[in-house]
Amino acid sequence: MDGMDLQVLAAARRWAAAGERFALVTVARTWGSAPRPAGAWLALREDGRIEGSVSGGCIEDDLSARMADGRLQGSAPFKLVYGVATEDAIRYGLPCGGTLELVVEPAPDADLLERLAALLEKRRLAARTVDLGSGAVRLENARPGDTLRWDGRRLTTVHGPQWRLLLIGAGQVSRYLAPMAQALDWAVTVCEPREEYAEGWDMAGTTLVTALPDDALLAMEPDPRLAVVALTHDPRLDDMVLLEALKSPAFYVGALGSRLNNARRRERLARHFDLSPEELARLHGPVGLPIGSRTPPEIAVAILAEMTAAKNGVRLGHRAPAPAALDPAALDSAELGAPAACGVA
Repeated sequence: MDGMDLQVLAAARRWAAAGERFALVTVARTWGSAPRPAGAWLALREDGRIEGSVSGGCIEDDLSARMADGRLQGSAPFKLVYGVATEDAIRYGLPCGGTLELVVEPAPDADLLERLAALLEKRRLAARTVDLGSGAVRLENARPGDTLRWDGRRLTTVHGPQWRLLLIGAGQVSRYLAPMAQALDWAVTVCEPREEYAEGWDMAGTTLVTALPDDALLAMEPDPRLAVVALTHDPRLDDMVLLEALKSPAFYVGALGSRLNNARRRERLARHFDLSPEELARLHGPVGLPIGSRTPPEIAVAILAEMTAAKNGVRLGHRAPAPAALDPAALDSAELGAPAACGVA
């Protein structure tokens, strides 16, 4: 779940605990250019208070009006469709003729919301199914790769824990990448065992750990919603965490450095560690999209863009292969982290 959806769940639980009446509204399907994706949801309290969003605002206004005049009463879930006609799309502010199909639950089961929160706290994937025919709502474990399903009568949404990012090194790139990732609802942990770097880390909202990187990774209990990015240029720190990360369920593993530097790293990992070719192929190195980035903020943008594509299941074009014959002199200079060698090549 993204940050907005976690806020919806938290608000719904608070309102339920206080005995207040509210409805849950979920985007089941979209056509055209819809403002929010399928699976997005909001909680609407009886007094008109809204948490979350299913559109740019006009549909929320209509939902509030429906709540106020009693059209969201009862207990059985039902379907609402907005924007089928052109005049409706204009009225509700849907761009480009967009259409939204919503599932409304006028009386959500508070116990199931608590169970969902408990599963997320344990970093478990959960599938929540709303059956419009019977009115029943079911919560069960989900598997990685499960997606939203909607056949017009039964809606199943998949809810997962917050996406996490482990950054190795508290250098300049991390100072830009951490807040950018937080803006996209990532929970950011920075591992920095070097005292001279750790003392200066002051980024709000992040977690700083000073253990060795491989120990920090194992302590986080890697799962398919974890990304690991090594940024220190120090093989003594980067290599061990990469070894553990490439064998873990972490969905994204990257390492900073030039193409030559990363070619050397791959050779080193293959020669000294028990990594299969498939595991080595998971390494994003040079890390980030090849946008010609050189400065720390540009490199951070490139890294976050590639992470986002991987998270969303977007397959990107393959990079040019690393040089077949490595120049030792060039490799030595790359290992030192010269500015021209540090960017995303």
